[in-house]
Order: sequence, then C-alpha cells, then structure tokens
Amino acid sequence: MTTAETVPVFRVADRLRLARTLTWLEAGDPRGLDQVGLGAQPARAHVVGVTGAPGTGKSTLTSSLVGLLRARRATVAVLAVDPSSPLSGGALLGDRLRMSDHLHDPGVYIRSVASRGQGGGLALVVPSAIRALDNYGFDWILVESVGVGQVELDIADHADTTVLVVCPGNGDEVQASKAGVIEVADVIAVNKADQGGAQGVADDYRIALDLSARSGWRVPIHCCSARDGRAVESVLDAIYGHARHSAATGQLEHRRATRRRVLLREAVKTLSAERAYARLLRDEPGVVQDVARGVIDPLTAARLFVSATEPTSTDTTARR
Repeated sequence: MTTAETVPVFRVADRLRLARTLTWLEAGDPRGLDQVGLGAQPARAHVVGVTGAPGTGKSTLTSSLVGLLRARRATVAVLAVDPSSPLSGGALLGDRLRMSDHLHDPGVYIRSVASRGQGGGLALVVPSAIRALDNYGFDWILVESVGVGQVELDIADHADTTVLVVCPGNGDEVQASKAGVIEVADVIAVNKADQGGAQGVADDYRIALDLSARSGWRVPIHCCSARDGRAVESVLDAIYGHARHSAATGQLEHRRATRRRVLLREAVKTLSAERAYARLLRDEPGVVQDVARGVIDPLTAARLFVSATEPTSTDTTARR
C-alpha cells in the first residue's frame, strides 16, 4: 500500500486499455487474462471489500471513503459487483450516480462487473479485475458487493480488509450472524447513525464478536453517517489500522498468497473448460446435436466426453 505524493495523471490510452481488459475479463474472453498476465507483478494496492445487506448504504459509504482517500492524496479504484446481467445497467447507473462527485477525478476509477456471467461468478472475474487494477497502479481498490447471498462472503475472499456495513432497523444482527458475514469482518461500520439506534446495533455486534472464536485482531466497530460524512474518517482510520496489523503479523501476505493460488486454480479451470468445449464442438458435433434434441442428458454427455479425453496412465508415463 502506497500513498502518492502527487496525483498521477493517467493517459487516456491507458484508461481505454484498462476498460477493454475489464470488459474482456467479464465476458470470459481469454484476451483479458492475457492482458492481466502481461503486467504481472507483486500486489501493491490495498484491497478493501465493502459488504453488507441491501439498504445499509454501502455505496454512499464507499463514496465517502473515496473522498477521504483522495484527500490523503491516494489513488482509488472502485469495483462494484452487480448481480444482474451486464446488459441491464441498473446497478451500474446507481453506483455512478452515488459517486458522481468522483467521476471526473483522474485519480479515481469506477467500474461495475456482473457477479454471475460467462466467467462463472466471482471466482475468476473479480480477482482478475483486481489484478488488472493493481497493475494499473492504484493505491487502493475498493470492492463493493451488492449484499445478496453468497456474494457477501465471496467478497471477503478477495480482500485484504473486509468492512461489514450495517445500519439500525435493518435486521442485520441476526441476518449477519446466520450468514457468517460477521466471521469475515475486519471492520464494522454502523451506518446511518443520524437516524438513531446505531449504538444499540454496535453493542449487539460487540457481544456477537466477543462470543466468536476469533483471535489476534479485535474488530473495531464505528457508528457513522456516510450521508453527512460524520465519523467516516474513523472507519478509514480503522481500515488503515487493520492494514498495518495484517502486514506486521504476516496475515496480509497469507491472504494474498491464498488469493494467488485461487486465481491460478480458477484460471486453469476456465481455460481448460473453454478448450475442452471447443474440442467437443469440433470432434463430436453429433453429441452436441443429440443433447440439443434431448436424446442424451447434458451431464451424461459431459462425463462421457471428459472421460474419453482424459490422458491414460500410459500417456502420462510417456510424457515424463
């Protein structure tokens, strides 16, 4: 994690290349992975996952954090995970409207990706996009989830620091505990404190955390109001605190090493699947037609094809 002394002015061509790379990654186009690989280097940006139930004000808080980071002269990328089709545009429009103050800032980049698309979910698209943004040179990358189901937990798998956003009157206390989101939170922000009841929510979460089996890092809980900016800086300070703690204890490198292994696994799975399907279309067009007509079950056809194309022990020995 670095803080820029001056604000870098990125070339328009660089921005266009970055946008094209992210589009390829989201579409499952191998050219996206090629572009990410061309700029492979050790992680420099600190990745913050912002998650929580719908309606807790995640986008507003993210926008406030961006403003504070820019005040500290850091460059920021925001990756908003959209659960809908990439063609719907719904969440993308909302995120951009709420972050309109930053749209013309050369030190900020905002992008939405679909959580369910050709790439098979978060497994490959998000870590690849994070790597692309890191290669580009941002100091901070904020990954905001939509707060729907498994995506909440998935975000934590890709973050150096995970911020759980909750608010009064949203039923988050029970919901978060059941979903397991509280187990992955490194910082908890009780948003919408201007509406009252925030301290009670904070107390409930402190009790829940005290009953959990976590050790090493005491999760800070801060009441804030992203709408008027009240106490948001305390949330950012807590994020900085966790970044320092995780770096000093080796937890940061452990998380990043795990992410690199996961990215390797998912890239191999994706590329292998693409090549296998291309072979199926080329070598067994009759099987594809039988599946389309309902003559053979798709899963059965897939198992038979994979079994037939797996290398035998003799083939493996011969290659050694």
